[in-house]
Order: sequence, then C-alpha cells, then structure tokens
Amino acid sequence: MATPRHRKPLVELVEELLTTDGPLPIVAAGDPVLRQGIEHYDGQLDGALLSRLVEALRITMHAAPGVGLAAPQVGVPLRIAVIEDPAPVPDEIRLAHGRVPQPFRVLVNPSYEQVGTERVAFFEGCLSVPGWQAVVARPAEVRLRCEDENGRAVDEVFSGWPARIVQHETDHLDGVLYLDRAELRSLSSNQAVAEHWTQPTPERAAASLGFDLPG
Repeated sequence: MATPRHRKPLVELVEELLTTDGPLPIVAAGDPVLRQGIEHYDGQLDGALLSRLVEALRITMHAAPGVGLAAPQVGVPLRIAVIEDPAPVPDEIRLAHGRVPQPFRVLVNPSYEQVGTERVAFFEGCLSVPGWQAVVARPAEVRLRCEDENGRAVDEVFSGWPARIVQHETDHLDGVLYLDRAELRSLSSNQAVAEHWTQPTPERAAASLGFDLPG
C-alpha cells in the first residue's frame, strides 16, 4: 500500500505523541493510519523511545479500558501491539469463550496462522469503533509468531479468547478492522448488546437478527 506523502518521520511523530504522560488519543475508524502503510519494525526507534511507546500503549489500553491496542490505533504506523487481559468475567462467559487471564505482552511484527479447522463466533468490539459490537467468526486456535520488545522470538499457540485477541490486534497491523470480518446483520450498539445479547454465545442473536454461525 502507498504511504501518505505528508506523513511525519516516525521518530518525530512518536516523540510528539509522548509529550504527555497520560493516555494517548485513540484513532477512530476512517483515519487512513488504520488502513495503510504499516511498517515492519526494524529498529526505527531507539531502545529508550521504544520503551516509552510501549508504556504509553499500556497506559492507553488500561485507561480505555481494553485488552489489546495496536500502534496504528494511536497514529503510529508500526507493526507493534500490546495485549493484556485480567479476564474479569463470570464463569459461564469464561467457559464459553475460553477466556483466561493473559499477562502483559508486547507483540513486534506479529503474524498468525490457523491451527486446526474449528471456528467460533462471538460478539467483538474495538476501541477504534466505539459504541458498537458485532459477531465475528474466527479460528479457535492460532499459532502466533513475533518478537517481544527485547527482540526475542515468540512462537506460541493460543486458543480461546486469547487467540481472538491475538488475531484482532494483528489484523490492525494488516489494515483490517474487525468489521471487515463481521456478520454485519449482527452489528449492535453497546446498549443493544446489554439489553438483548448478554448470553454467553450468540445463537439467539443469530436467530433474531438473521445471520449464520459457523457450523
């Protein structure tokens, strides 16, 4: 994809963003940075600046709150994301979603591939599409390859909700929003989800709103 000609140099962009110690503004859907020109990270930032960016992503993710955040979501076109999930959910949700706590992780240049053939569908949201959720069918298990913030190789299989988080954040780095993969007939405001679709699985939503689930 073409890189916008007016883009600032990365170091200048990141240093300007980090002039504040608080959470960074989250870019909303429609901003080109979410769709184009995401650079492979190859040392464009020195170690100190990378550490500051990672900390800013962590603070912003916690403040939102969310369980993952990709650098393009704060306007930085680099293949870097962070994830962390304390999984504070009821047992029925935990069991249905396979949602287990995940420690804070930094994903540098991540990619994933499906493991097995099982696909599962749940309501999903995004900090860059505030106020809305939709059902997305995704692989139940994926193999993640990336590096951490210290350059160490990561090659790990994720399943359940952690696999969904990994896919969602890596997709951001490929210019893909969850809505690109969603059953659009399921698109619901957060209020509608709270009023109608709080069940652990989306079968009732599929029957009522008229969309198919993976069989």
